[in-house]
Amino acid sequence: MESQVRGGTRWKRFAVVMVPSVAAAACVGVGLAQGALAASFSVSGQSFKVSAEHLHGEGFAQYGGIDSGYATTEGDDKKRTVHPVAISSFDSATITKMCQSVATDVPLIGKTVYLRLDAGPSEKRQVEATNLYIDVAQLDADAEFKNIDIGVALKDKSRGPEVKDRASTLPGGFAQQAESADLYGVQQTAWATTAGTFKLSGLSMKLGFDKGLECY
Repeated sequence: MESQVRGGTRWKRFAVVMVPSVAAAACVGVGLAQGALAASFSVSGQSFKVSAEHLHGEGFAQYGGIDSGYATTEGDDKKRTVHPVAISSFDSATITKMCQSVATDVPLIGKTVYLRLDAGPSEKRQVEATNLYIDVAQLDADAEFKNIDIGVALKDKSRGPEVKDRASTLPGGFAQQAESADLYGVQQTAWATTAGTFKLSGLSMKLGFDKGLECY
């Protein structure tokens, strides 16, 4: 019997909700190792940070998955790596004060280069996305969900965009879904983000050696 909670539900640490999804990803890892699962693309060997003042999403679903990629160690560029993730998906989303940053070590100069992107500076100029998927490794936020179902069989998920091909293919795989989700004070580490459309109002890019360029 499905575990269901109706109405608005809040968690101070949204990361707590992610735990079952990440645990379920262990089954996906077995399938990937045996060549049973296809990955839509190989992720880079670097995760990245994302922060936001507010993310509002319509049609939310989350489930376990595996991102496959390559190592970044010099001379080991053909070595495959796998990363368990919680895939958070939204039919549509708006994001206020979004920041994305990635740090890259450059052996040639012996320094770390930081790339930072900022967008959606205000409620009137937000980031807008459709069919949004975020492959999350860690997330902290204040969160509120409307009409949430926790413990839904992945095959019976009825909210959010279609299941990504790097997710668990087990019909009884763990999933959760909600009519809508609001996340405030978001700080997360992710391996990949994909979207059908991604509109970045007020986009700004900065590049340099200052660690202060990181989102948090």
